[in-house]
Amino acid sequence: MATTPLLFDLGRSPTTRDVARLVKDGGVEALPDAQRRGDAATYQEIRCRSALNRVKGMPFFKWTLNPYRGCTHGCHYCFARKYQSQLELNAGDQFASVIFVKTNFVEVLRRELDKPSWTKEMVGFGTATDPYQPIEGTYRLSRGVLEALRDAASPVGIVTKGPLIVRDTDVLQDLSKRAACRVHISIPTVDEDAWEQLEPGVAHPRQRLRAVRQLVDAGIDCGVLMAPIVPGFSTHPAKIERTVKAIADAGATSVGAMVMHLEGGTRDHFMAMLAREFPEMVDRYEQLYARKYVAKNYDARVQEVVGLMRARYGFKGSRVQRFKGSLRFNGSRADRAPTSRESTPAIVAARGASAAISTCSCSAWAPSPMAPKPSSVGTPSAAVKLPSEPPPALPS
Repeated sequence: MATTPLLFDLGRSPTTRDVARLVKDGGVEALPDAQRRGDAATYQEIRCRSALNRVKGMPFFKWTLNPYRGCTHGCHYCFARKYQSQLELNAGDQFASVIFVKTNFVEVLRRELDKPSWTKEMVGFGTATDPYQPIEGTYRLSRGVLEALRDAASPVGIVTKGPLIVRDTDVLQDLSKRAACRVHISIPTVDEDAWEQLEPGVAHPRQRLRAVRQLVDAGIDCGVLMAPIVPGFSTHPAKIERTVKAIADAGATSVGAMVMHLEGGTRDHFMAMLAREFPEMVDRYEQLYARKYVAKNYDARVQEVVGLMRARYGFKGSRVQRFKGSLRFNGSRADRAPTSRESTPAIVAARGASAAISTCSCSAWAPSPMAPKPSSVGTPSAAVKLPSEPPPALPS
């Protein structure tokens, strides 16, 4: 009986180039062997030709690793949404509902690390899509990546929102003995409303804080990234203070912060979400984000608050550690002071000044749909004092 030949001879699984052609011609439904799982996402196994991805313009690492493409965490602010268009997919729902799994990733990585030309430069792991999103529990590719880096004694900096990383504590301990290894858990805020609105598929902040504690207790260099801080959702001084306090209480070795930026498909998706859920915020966002990055004076005000809270809760130095600074994947663990209650000059100055952050007006965003409320995570402490005049009004 005659059969219709396949459009592509894909073998066991297609490459990303094959996928782009298939989706362009026939949509997601044309993907071969794609499986829909209980989390309502569709997973397609693919083959990769390379694992190490060379990047330019990054001051702390020159290579990245991403064994998955797409992410079921579905964070509305995720900058990696824009990359879905390269596969003929949209940056909205398909970013979180169509996930590509590079099944041969570890095998390819080991070959690349074994080459004489590999000079063991710093590698960023999880810089686009999360390496510890739930499907990692099935494929275990990220564990395989860490094992390969350990065997090659190659340094790595890891970024994740997934508490699943504690499963690989043993490999992280071994890797840390052979090369620089630094973990960054992303916890933009401990505010539950903001978490529910912005991170629909991510573990609760408390779970991520527990992961920080477990890793630190196991001797792993683990810091936290408050990235991104989102205007109107997590920028109120009380929310920032609760978050920094909770991070300090979890024992994190550092804390970095970055205000959200918007471009490409991420901007389109985020603004559509605002128009749907918080239409009263759209005009203000269009003013605040006239370009990719938030207005400089606004960013400076938010960073000032974060910096004061870092001083208040025992992180070395009163100046804020920005996101780029926190990604200093060099193995240094000197960012955090020995205890969070010692009196340092910065803390004394912060306590002794006259203007409290908590008195900052929030009228620029009133009425805010995300006003601060008591939280079971990071109970607010006494108000921190500014060393000089209070910053201009912050959104709530």
